[in-house]
Amino acid sequence: MSGPALILVLLAFSAVAFHLGRRRAFAVSASAGGVKNLHSLPSYYGGLTALWCALPAVVVLGLWVSFESSIVENLVVAGLPEETRALPPERLNLVVNDIRNLAEGNIVSGEVVPEMRAAADHYLELRRTAAAASAVVVLCVAIVGASLAWRRVSPSLRARNQVEQIVRVLLIASSTVAIFSTLGIVLSVLFEAIRFFGHVPIADFLFGLDWSPQMAIREDQVGSSGAFGAIPLFAGTLLISFIAMTVAAPIGLFAAIYLAEYATSAFRSVAKPVLEILAGIPTVVYGFFAALIVAPAIRDTGAIIGLDVASESALAAGLVMGVMIIPFVSSLSDDVINAVPQALRDGSYALGATRSETIRQVVLPAALPGIVGGLLLAISRAIGETMIVVMAAGLAANLTANPLQAVTTVTVQIVTLLVGDQEFDSPKTLVAFALGLVLFVVTLCLNVIALRVVRKYREQYD
Repeated sequence: MSGPALILVLLAFSAVAFHLGRRRAFAVSASAGGVKNLHSLPSYYGGLTALWCALPAVVVLGLWVSFESSIVENLVVAGLPEETRALPPERLNLVVNDIRNLAEGNIVSGEVVPEMRAAADHYLELRRTAAAASAVVVLCVAIVGASLAWRRVSPSLRARNQVEQIVRVLLIASSTVAIFSTLGIVLSVLFEAIRFFGHVPIADFLFGLDWSPQMAIREDQVGSSGAFGAIPLFAGTLLISFIAMTVAAPIGLFAAIYLAEYATSAFRSVAKPVLEILAGIPTVVYGFFAALIVAPAIRDTGAIIGLDVASESALAAGLVMGVMIIPFVSSLSDDVINAVPQALRDGSYALGATRSETIRQVVLPAALPGIVGGLLLAISRAIGETMIVVMAAGLAANLTANPLQAVTTVTVQIVTLLVGDQEFDSPKTLVAFALGLVLFVVTLCLNVIALRVVRKYREQYD
């Protein structure tokens, strides 16, 4: 039985266990004077039975999946000829990989000999046996767990307390997984960045003006040891982000003001979903639009008025990125403006203020902390964008403030450095982790500032 099918069967078992536990609660309550004499509602007894059915089985399934592959591969290796098992670990791993690929119908690295075919058949047999055994074991554990919980159902059983405790533990485990995942990502990037700074001084990286991470072949070439000054990347990132926010901030904010204060309910019900469709368009589509439509239009327009515009310019990437961020700014600002109490508007109207005066002098000042926080989050979104810049702004690390020239960003260089087969022991590859660390710190600081602004200046309304 496949994994998804086993999960569906386990869910069905849990539903049956819930029903049986609930019926058991009604049955024992009849001899105790009614449901009112139960400690908890019958649904809690059913929930406890379902949890005892599902959770132990899920734990066993997780352990089985974790160790199944290694056990099967060890059994396959044990059945190989003696001369094959005596190979060095690297060669033996390659043989095992070929056996796995042959069993799964993929391409192998060498000629398929009868011994390999027999090992692949043995591998498939072991996988089928392991799948059947896992289904039997998991379902048996589910039945045993449900039976034990069903037998424990009694008027004095504190089912509600136990269910709430189990749910609390599950919530804590979920949050712990999220925290440790974030910590693992940060540490993995940090350790590799430290390795990079062992090759290149951190001052040269943060304040250097030359970016040429390609290691030269000859010693007489420029940058024979690589030039890792990241200032051109930071400048390009800030330039494109500034152009994007110049487009997204006013348009998004004005759209939010209109939808929240001026638009009718019928128009808002149509315009707001249509505006938010922009957020669902894949960024690669924006990249195609920027590369095929916007960039040539800017170049041709510049040629008409005598300006030298690069085929891949920061202006094209920034404009399209700004269009992409508009719904982000608009949605956040709209939610914040709608959160301003209507009583403030009514009070302003009672004093004789017009609608525009009320918006400018009452609504926007009250919503300003949330709007600023949303704009800072939008800046973080712009800084982290990759595909649009790859397709519209190019890869040239130029230190310039001219939006008509080609520039590149931190995220683009990270993608470029890690594409293809790379060895993670040279500065050329390790610099990607240093760039990622800087990007992480910048976006984290922007998010922290946004939260602090919202919390410090947020108005409390009764």
